[in-house]
Amino acid sequence: MKSIGPYNVSDLPVFNNKVYHLDLNPEEIAKNIIIVGDPERVPFIAEEFLSTCEVDRSHRGLRTITGTSRETGQRVSLTTSGMGTPSLEIVLNELVALNEIDFSTLTRKAKFEPLSIIRVGTSGGLQHDTPLGTLIVTDYSVGLDNTGLFYSPARHDKHCELLEERVRKIIDAATALKSRFRGKIFPYVARANPEMTAKMEREAETLRVRYKKGITVSNSGFFANQGRDISRVPLTVPDIDSLLATLDTGIPDLRVENMEMEASFLLHFMDGLGYRAGVICTVIDNRQEDLFAEHYTHYIKDAVRVALRTFHSPK
Repeated sequence: MKSIGPYNVSDLPVFNNKVYHLDLNPEEIAKNIIIVGDPERVPFIAEEFLSTCEVDRSHRGLRTITGTSRETGQRVSLTTSGMGTPSLEIVLNELVALNEIDFSTLTRKAKFEPLSIIRVGTSGGLQHDTPLGTLIVTDYSVGLDNTGLFYSPARHDKHCELLEERVRKIIDAATALKSRFRGKIFPYVARANPEMTAKMEREAETLRVRYKKGITVSNSGFFANQGRDISRVPLTVPDIDSLLATLDTGIPDLRVENMEMEASFLLHFMDGLGYRAGVICTVIDNRQEDLFAEHYTHYIKDAVRVALRTFHSPK
């Protein structure tokens, strides 16, 4: 049954007509939103790509700027997700509440226009033949965090179930028999909005920037979770990056291309709501070649340009 409210203030804290964490009121967000992990990336993108700025809010480490895209003339919001899916879960719920909830009654509006959200981020490349700076347009995401497990939308298609099974089997097989966590990692798979993915590919080709479409794995952390063995604590799944790089996905022409920390929940949650969501991430290190790009700002600009043009692109 659809949740319509009214909601308790302890469930949805609203003060002075503003949501608690983002400190925004409904009029201060646009229907097209670029979401990034680093709060400092918000003013950077605004300075490069916005011709006007009507809102600039920073609260609890979360920065949001709303203005007009110099690229397309559209109203757009730039906001921080923070690092990882737990922070993203908070931000997405508040963005959706700003869009769907009447704050005067704390009930859901009878009608509302769905949001379009694109994550622009950085990631680690898993394939030998993916150069640094390549933009990965996510088709499917694999969540190895557990944030998405607390929401239960239907799978987008049969490939989601197939990927969940294959990733779980390969992780279980790589986990030591005596490990206390063997069999306790439950992948969940979601798909980006196919129309948005196709538009991002088309815009990347138009702009002549290097990109690949692929599967993105979202991890619940940066180090052991992504196969970086630098601590003195044993890893549950050693070499998880190499393991997933060689996975037979069962989906024609799609490999596991990259790892990051937010795509999974974004696509899982937004698809469940019927909103349009996509992900485009720059490869700033190559795990197989042991390379890291210290200076990658111009690649981020390419990704932002693709995202802005995607919002504007006709069907």
